[in-house]
Amino acid sequence: MTTPFPFTAVVGQDDLRLALLLNAVSPAVGGVLVRGEKGTAKSTAVRALSVLLPTVDVVAGCRFSCDPDAPDPACPDGPHTPPGAFETRPARMVELPVGASEDRLVGALDIERALAEGVKAFEPGLLADAHRGILYVDEVNLLHDHLVDLLLDAAAMGASYVEREGVSVRHAAKFLLVGTMNPEEGELRPQLLDRFGLTVEVAASREPDQRVEVVRRRLAYDDDPAGFAARWDGEESAVRQRIVAARALLPSVRLGDGALRQIAATCAAFEVDGMRADIVMARTATALAAWAGRTDVLAEDVRQAALLALPHRRRRNPFDAPGLDEDKLDRTLEEFSGEDEDEDPDPDGPGGGGGGPAPDDGGPQGGDTGARPEAGEDGEPQTSGGSGEQAPTRAAEPFRTKVLTVPGIGAGAAGRRSRARTEQGRTTGARRPRGALTKLHLAATVQAAAPHQRARGRSGPGLVLRRDDLRQATREGREGNLVLFVVDASGSMAARQRMSAVKGAVLSLLLDAYQRRDKVGLVTFRGSAAEVALPPTSSVDAAAARLEALPTGGRTPLAAGLLKAHDVLRVERLRDPARRALVVVVTDGRATGGPEPVALAGRAARLFAADGVAAVVVDCESGPVRLGLAGELAGELGGAAVTLDALRADSIAGLVKDVQRRAA
Repeated sequence: MTTPFPFTAVVGQDDLRLALLLNAVSPAVGGVLVRGEKGTAKSTAVRALSVLLPTVDVVAGCRFSCDPDAPDPACPDGPHTPPGAFETRPARMVELPVGASEDRLVGALDIERALAEGVKAFEPGLLADAHRGILYVDEVNLLHDHLVDLLLDAAAMGASYVEREGVSVRHAAKFLLVGTMNPEEGELRPQLLDRFGLTVEVAASREPDQRVEVVRRRLAYDDDPAGFAARWDGEESAVRQRIVAARALLPSVRLGDGALRQIAATCAAFEVDGMRADIVMARTATALAAWAGRTDVLAEDVRQAALLALPHRRRRNPFDAPGLDEDKLDRTLEEFSGEDEDEDPDPDGPGGGGGGPAPDDGGPQGGDTGARPEAGEDGEPQTSGGSGEQAPTRAAEPFRTKVLTVPGIGAGAAGRRSRARTEQGRTTGARRPRGALTKLHLAATVQAAAPHQRARGRSGPGLVLRRDDLRQATREGREGNLVLFVVDASGSMAARQRMSAVKGAVLSLLLDAYQRRDKVGLVTFRGSAAEVALPPTSSVDAAAARLEALPTGGRTPLAAGLLKAHDVLRVERLRDPARRALVVVVTDGRATGGPEPVALAGRAARLFAADGVAAVVVDCESGPVRLGLAGELAGELGGAAVTLDALRADSIAGLVKDVQRRAA
């Protein structure tokens, strides 16, 4: 067995270690989500924690790790009658791989035995293995949404339910849930974020001395893992004993009315939805007091609990940075501290601190006054050079868009945009299984077996089944797509009000892509060339940041932009053939860069039509006289054109399908 890196040898990362230890003291806290860049000891700390957990007694031979003193009355391996034979083993740490199937997570029924022998044979999954231990999900943001739903439901209920083809199995599944993720690879939906008890942001230290110590310890561990771990035995043993003592003290900790009022006031002040935040904060503050060896919850426990339990729950735009405004937190706790002092709150409010976006943060790039024009302010934008390039303009307020979809039925990654054949969704037919059978189509199986019963010697009631008779259910759900934005940043788009509206529209579409689990990419064109501002990624935050900093100016090399986008799609198709693309061209349709710009743009657009790529042109032309160039471009692309106003109100999905149907 590989010797894990000692928990107490992890350098820094105080919040991460505290959040993990609080969940070890009180699993009712609800787990922890660790967000951070790569190489920040996320996985190392989680694996190290499992060694610190106390050993567990389990019923001998029980595959579901039942407690011999209080066995699960509904255990599939039961009933167990206490007291019985038991065995002691270390708490398990079970890892859920990103590519795991639903059957691997919740368990699987042996369909062949169930049909042929009438036996309800159940093979436990990872949820059963993790009972009374740790379930660790690395890159949880890359896990399919339906698996995350199953995972979090089991964590919340303390049990796993498997309902399949009339067979029902239920078993206990109480575990410490730990998920890690790199936000650059995409975010979790807010509904799923809320199900994690605590969240921690981690980053590599910028202090040279601390970085040196990290490298020194890691090299020493790699040279001699067992020897390095032995040098930390004393510290590890002390933390293990402290966890045991805190667990024993936890039932005696008193959460007074004053602390409860502070918790409720804090959750209300940060506008969190629902009551889960209040409950998690209460449990966390209680665990903090037990960890400190106290029987009373203090204001400092409530403050620390808020910093761990609220950042991922506060109401914010998905593109806003996480975190809490600590000045606001301190004022709220002071106001509800129970003291008689009546201090006036600071009328100016905090000047930042990680809460909601401040109205005066930053200014336009290239400006030298430090002030930013108001949104929609008239006047010429500032310039950042003598080449006609203009400073970035602020995006208009995002809005809810209609759904853009890719026609046909795909088979890409699970998502919420276009139709696709998936493991989840409504049943649409049956086929022979390819590999392991996961979703039995019972009617099709019986229909396939029925004509062969006489040849198999069956003359009375019943049914003789063979493997060749089994049929897999085919299902239709939704997939995520690659939404590639091709944005015109030329001088014709540079008028302040128009570019602000354009950025607002693209930001709205990015928000939609975030909610529908898409990958996004950004190609821009202006001056004499096009560039890939953002290669295809699952991080829509990165796309929004690049969009916000996008400068404008110069001529309109439309053909170059389309060719660059076509090249991006070609490369991405090699990397991920199953993910279908939707190209969104944001332009007024003008083409002024290079020789024969209009003809070149037309030929470039027809490449997309020849490849069958779904496309939508967002027509940014404004004014009483309109040339209709964006509509002509859409025709060459084989897609649809829609104005900025129609993006807000009309059904784009229908337009795309109609144009694609006519092209076919």
